[in-house]
Amino acid sequence: MRDRELTVAQRSQAQLALRRFRRHRLAVASLVVLLVLVLLAFVGGWLWRYSVADLTSDESVPPSWAHPFGTDAAGHDTFAQVLRGTQISIGISVLVAVFATVVGTVWGAVAGYYGGRLDTVLMRLADLVLTLPLLAVAAVLGHNVGGSWWLIALVIAGLYWAYVARVARGVVLSLREKEFVEAARALGAGDARIIFRHLVPNAFGSIIVNATVLVSIAILLETALSYLGFGVRPPDTSLGLLVSEAQTAVQTRPWLFFFPGLFIILIALTINFIGDGLRDALDPQQVRARR
Repeated sequence: MRDRELTVAQRSQAQLALRRFRRHRLAVASLVVLLVLVLLAFVGGWLWRYSVADLTSDESVPPSWAHPFGTDAAGHDTFAQVLRGTQISIGISVLVAVFATVVGTVWGAVAGYYGGRLDTVLMRLADLVLTLPLLAVAAVLGHNVGGSWWLIALVIAGLYWAYVARVARGVVLSLREKEFVEAARALGAGDARIIFRHLVPNAFGSIIVNATVLVSIAILLETALSYLGFGVRPPDTSLGLLVSEAQTAVQTRPWLFFFPGLFIILIALTINFIGDGLRDALDPQQVRARR
């Protein structure tokens, strides 16, 4: 009788992370919902028969087959406005997450790797940013940049990169004395190579989770700024601006307030759930209870 040979399929770290993420059903469902919202906003806007500027009626009408989200007081199709507002809000949140993550990761990784006086100076500057009243500073700066959505995104990112820097520094501090770093240094690797080829990739799990959190925070902060009149301004629009403009019509025309508010809630919730799934998938120390 021949001995049976047992073969074990070797999985990469990415495959293991994907497998753990797929077990998080709420995160997977949230990812599907978010993708549908993104496709609806960026593809549906081109296919929809009305544009943001079209005047489709002489007065505000409630939701119907012709206007699924109704129209506003000027006769603009609310569905087209919500799609455009979703485009702008998602664009702002993604730009904030990318810019703040890149700057914060480099800042924190350099501070954590070198330590000493450089670490002290860099992190005291980050702490200074963390002490700023974010909404007040963002409102003042947002008011002075003219309502351009990408400038507003840069303002928000400029206030949130310090959070990522804190996380990146903490992870790098725990990794810089590991054996693989000593081995890379012994083989002649320079500081830049050690930081960006060895330390940052190993800290990627914590960093990407914080990036998803930043997306959610950015869209809520942009909503607050637009609601207060310091964010995106007409003739462009965002979900926060639509909510702000509809606040006086909540009792008489609730659809103007309800639909953009619903999109804000859906985007924020799905991103938070996706972040939870990524944390469980990318952090090997996370232990989820098996059902």
